[in-house]
Order: sequence, then structure tokens, then C-alpha cells
Amino acid sequence: MSDFVTIENVSRLFGPNLTTGEKIAAKLGGKVETRSVRAVSDVTLSVRRGETLGLVGESGCGKSTLGRLIAGILPPSSGSVAIDGAPVMDQGRKVTTRVQTVFQDPFASLDPRMKVGETVAEGPIAHGLTTRSGARAYVAEWFERVGLDPVWTDRYPHQFSGGQRQRIAIARALAMQPDVLICDEPVASLDVSIQAQIINLFLELTRDLGLTTIFISHDLSVVQHVSDRVAVMYLGRIVELGPVAEVFGTPAHPYTAALFGSVPKLVLDADELVRFETIEGEVPSPLSPPSGCYYHPRCPLATEICSKVQPERQGVTDERLVACHHFEKQLIGVAEGK
Repeated sequence: MSDFVTIENVSRLFGPNLTTGEKIAAKLGGKVETRSVRAVSDVTLSVRRGETLGLVGESGCGKSTLGRLIAGILPPSSGSVAIDGAPVMDQGRKVTTRVQTVFQDPFASLDPRMKVGETVAEGPIAHGLTTRSGARAYVAEWFERVGLDPVWTDRYPHQFSGGQRQRIAIARALAMQPDVLICDEPVASLDVSIQAQIINLFLELTRDLGLTTIFISHDLSVVQHVSDRVAVMYLGRIVELGPVAEVFGTPAHPYTAALFGSVPKLVLDADELVRFETIEGEVPSPLSPPSGCYYHPRCPLATEICSKVQPERQGVTDERLVACHHFEKQLIGVAEGK
């Protein structure tokens, strides 16, 4: 299966936000230290046609920023993103509708002053996917696809529940007839009872429409359920990539193992004390990341080379990549149950 979405050496830097005092000092000729935040750092990644790629990592690791770069919402500071060989952006502007996004909070992403039918129809009308006269029937078709009654198109977002609003957001994205769907924490703001319904809807739609999906989430169990492959991010970098069963079964990067180990587990023995395994140390500041491997200050396997040399991604198998100097030692530890 050939690569469909290609991300090549993509980085994204955000400039410093100076305080009022720093701005005054700079205008008066004072020396003000400015440092940029590298939210995404030299990411190279590919997604196959029809595949669902899960993207996981701690809060602040750059998952959502990478999703916005792929979607063309943010321009990269360097590197490129293409769909089937065609660029997503040109001179800082999005030039394709083939990739659409479903955001975490549907209430924030829907215009409260517009009827939901108008919200769903706005993009397709602008891009010639339907006419104004045919928009009502077009929107009704997509409402039915996501499990909503078409008679509700004249309502406003506040008249719907959270799960219904997310279905509307999904309909809006799919009405643009995309090839690629970016799902950025699409169930995080919903009740647990509703999450399963939305996840099953995603699975059904991606199968029926042949969508290529990038599913961003901090919920590892959801990612494991919906994804074909998973990419693990740490401080803006992809540290491990591979098939879901292999990465979850035998994590090759110490961070991946620690991340999976921090998930609370059900204990049936009432007398057994439940202990949660946490990742030691604090996430380094993206303003001044560590030298070498970004994870080395928190890594139990770190040696001198880890603090000096940034590890290149290397193959564990034909389908798996990991950026770690000591991944073989990590895999031995996993095999021995350590």
C-alpha cells in the first residue's frame, strides 16, 4: 500500500510573547533575550490510503499542532505536507479541501449565531460541491449519514447535546468530501456514555467512505481500538512508530513504555493496593529542550551518549521505527517483564 499523506521534515516554531516591560526595554535599546518555542521538530511521517494513524503523547507534546500543520490550518516553519503528491499549502495558504478537521470542543467550533444547516452548507457552497438551491437536500443527506434527523437543520448549536453537536461537526467536515480527516481529541469533551457512539460512528464512516484518518488522542485505549498504526510524540518529536499491536504489546522506546505504564488498570482484588505508575520527572521546557535525546533526563536507560547525541529513527522491524540509542535493551526488559 503506497503512502498517501506525506509529512517531510516539518517543524513549527512559535515566536516569543514579550511582556510589556520587555517590549519597552527593547524599544529603548535594551538587550532582551528572545527564544522561540519549537512545538514540532523535524517530523517525517507518512500515512497510507485508507489507514487510521493514532497520534499519542503527553499534554503539550505537539500532537494538536502537528494535526493543524497537516490540515493546513497552520503553516510549517519548515518542511512540507502533501496529499497524494499535491501540497496542502502554498506560500503560507491552504490550497486544498481534501483534508478536514474535527475538533475537540464542538460547541466552540460551531458558530452560535448560525443555524447548523447553514454551518454545514457554507463550505460546500463556497467550493462548488452544491448549489444554494440544492444545499438543504445536500445537508440533509449528511445529517442522515451521521445519525441526525434532517428536520433539525434549522436549529442553533445551543439546542443540541454535546454528542449531537459533535455529530454536526463531523457532518460539516465530511460535507467537504475530504480524502483525509484529522480527528483532534474528538471524544475528549463528551460523556463516557456518548464516547462509544461517536467512536463507532467514526469507524463506520471511515470504512464506508474510504477515509484516511489521523486520530489524535490522550486516551490510549481509544487509540488502540480505532488505529492501524500509532505514532508516539515527545516534546515535538516522533519517538516511536509502528503497528498498534506491536507498539502496545512490546514498546521499544522507554517513553512509550512509561506512557503505557501510567494508564490506570482495573484491579479485581479488593485487598490489593492500587498503585499508579507515573513517569518520573517533569517535561522539559520547549523553550530550552535538553541536548541529545529530549527524554534522557527522565529515562531509566539513559547513558552519556543520550545526553550528547540526538538519536536517529531506526528500524526495529520493517514496519517499526524508534528513536532511541538503547531500544534493544528496552525490548529485552519488556520481554523479561521489567
